[in-house]
Amino acid sequence: MLLAFAEAGSRLHVTMAVAPKSWGWRGRTLSGRVESTDGPAWLRLVHTRVDSANAKLWDGPRAAEDAMPPVVPRPRLRQSRTWTESADSYLAELYDLVPEPTVSTESPILRHRPELSDAWWTSLRSALDTVAAVPTDRVAVRQAYLDRAMPQFLGEAIDTTVPGWSAAHGDLHWANLTRPTLTILDWEGWGLAPAGFDAAMLHTYSLLVPDVSARVRQHLAHVLNTPPGRFAELVVITQLLQTNSRGDNLELAGLLRQRAAELLGEQSRCRGG
Repeated sequence: MLLAFAEAGSRLHVTMAVAPKSWGWRGRTLSGRVESTDGPAWLRLVHTRVDSANAKLWDGPRAAEDAMPPVVPRPRLRQSRTWTESADSYLAELYDLVPEPTVSTESPILRHRPELSDAWWTSLRSALDTVAAVPTDRVAVRQAYLDRAMPQFLGEAIDTTVPGWSAAHGDLHWANLTRPTLTILDWEGWGLAPAGFDAAMLHTYSLLVPDVSARVRQHLAHVLNTPPGRFAELVVITQLLQTNSRGDNLELAGLLRQRAAELLGEQSRCRGG
């Protein structure tokens, strides 16, 4: 990846900056600050096998650049290059530099209470509402996955029928949001998901900090405090319980099951069960 990162810089005609690089999940991506003819920029390199190069995660950023309204705060994609070496494919993307730090610099899970202004929350709500209205045929969450995974992790009696679908960022956690000004990073997985999916994900990744999870519920109540929003929470909980089974996000495990029990209890009461 380090050699390919240098190759990416050559193909995009940028100069590497003397600064730490950022590794993505399991080394799939490598990113860092560079200098271009238009000033400072951010270079992101993605690696995959040749037979997966046309998958959803490969073309998401370009599709987002084409589809998302300018009012959605995100780093603009300037240019990209792809190439292959034997069985490996690489995608190099050059973005506008976002100088502000992410809310969580360690992981998607929030562990400390950040200082976020009312304007930040207003911007987040507006951005998510705008994204949800974007028409797309991309898919972030599939009904077939829900039919298989939700009964496995939430119980066989669960109704897996999605109340409604809308476009979502698809990976809206605290390491993909900046502060003190909001920018939403990493658009590779965006597409259709159960309505309220982004709000539900942010809430679920906030469970270790009750003050913040309460603020998520307060500012995104118009999405979360609805039947589709509660269903979306169950979807996100299912996904994270699945990661628990692989040894990831274990500090959330107890809170995930507690929140799932609360939501399933609400569903049962609404049905008169």
